[in-house]
Amino acid sequence: MRAALGANGEGSVAGDDWDDDRAYDDAVRRARRATRVGWTAIGGTVTALGCVAAVVAGVCLVVVLVWAYLVVSVNP
Repeated sequence: MRAALGANGEGSVAGDDWDDDRAYDDAVRRARRATRVGWTAIGGTVTALGCVAAVVAGVCLVVVLVWAYLVVSVNP
């Protein structure tokens, strides 16, 4: 049976890293980090778009108020 496994014990429990989860753990760590970065980017984008929407709404309100003032002041 040893000859079928290889000279250095490849495939055997003693010589193989069958329970070595370092690569899996590293992949999980990288995936979690990428998820955090992704959600941070999404949160930043939504916040920026919300700020832009608030500024646009404020500018529109000012334009409407100025327009209403001009209409009322021209027609006494």
